[in-house]
Amino acid sequence: MTGHTLRIREEAEAVEAQTLAPYAQKSSATRGRAHAQAKHRWRTDYQRDVARIIHSAAFRRLEYKTQVFLNGTGDHYRTRLTHTMEVASISRTLARSLALNEDLAEAVALAHDLGHSPFGHSGEETLDRLLKEHGGFDHNDQSLRVVTLLESPYEDFDGLNLTFEVLEGVQKHATARSASDLGSYACACLEGQLADLADEIAYYSHDVQDGIEAGLIRPAQLRHVPLCAETAAANGLNLDDADTKEVRLSLARIISNTLIEDVLLASAGRIAASGVKTADDARRHSSLLVGYSERMAVQTDQLRSFLYANLYFHPDVEGANRRACEMMASVFDAYMRNPGEIGREATRRVPNCGLQRAAGDYIAGMTDRYLLREHARLFPPS
Repeated sequence: MTGHTLRIREEAEAVEAQTLAPYAQKSSATRGRAHAQAKHRWRTDYQRDVARIIHSAAFRRLEYKTQVFLNGTGDHYRTRLTHTMEVASISRTLARSLALNEDLAEAVALAHDLGHSPFGHSGEETLDRLLKEHGGFDHNDQSLRVVTLLESPYEDFDGLNLTFEVLEGVQKHATARSASDLGSYACACLEGQLADLADEIAYYSHDVQDGIEAGLIRPAQLRHVPLCAETAAANGLNLDDADTKEVRLSLARIISNTLIEDVLLASAGRIAASGVKTADDARRHSSLLVGYSERMAVQTDQLRSFLYANLYFHPDVEGANRRACEMMASVFDAYMRNPGEIGREATRRVPNCGLQRAAGDYIAGMTDRYLLREHARLFPPS
């Protein structure tokens, strides 16, 4: 039985070698883990990472963290968890179509938002302000901190002990970094790069849908957003229709499909023109190889500007988030005055990272509803 199950993993690695592009990251070529562990009997290393992330407490808490609308304000709005699942699905689609490693792309996608604070980007800005004198707060950096330190299911070491390539993708999420970061390369592997694009594609499409669902975006407004207007016209969708049900149900899908197709065509051409032959060639390349066409990059910037002006900073969204973030700041201040109020694990880390960072870690890990309960506990009504 043991020999057979070992062959299952070895056969999967052989299939990767036969079917993936030369510049794809193969699981058999992983640089391994910070803490040596025996190979799994039937999972490849990246399949194993996917399971470790999914089974983590930080992943489960994403269900009750805000994407745009505060958790609990509507049954159909995206949460941080459903957003992450959409990112993982798009990542696998992109990886499969480009003959890259689907399991690695999925692992990076599943881990990319583990460090997000409660209350979405407003919460992140609040924590960054509170920790300004102690390194600030960035959810990408916090995601890496979660998987390398804060999650600790093993007795011998902290962290999930993920492979180098998943950590690389999480750390280099959103940009090409300097050689001083993880490893000595300018860019993440191609699988890490496409997970970043999948994140954008997911939130561009579903934030439009949720905004329409909430009544904060009128479909007719989208006629002035070139990406939405052109995509709707190409698919026979009337943005002036008084009945928005078809728009609400269809627009997210066709925006997503349009962006995925653009990324696939642009990236395939860019990779071919670059001449990269190996995964390390892609890492050493002077610029990211996975991305939109120039025209689509302009249109996604226009859509982003529209969403900031009409959704993210809409009074109905900003006002609710601002009140929640005031509670977050009050909880942080209470911990500074009385360190004994922070959790047991956070207290254990104080000697190594300081009270402020330990409190920041504790708050960043909270769900929306837990932070509200913690505020009620610390500040009971008189």
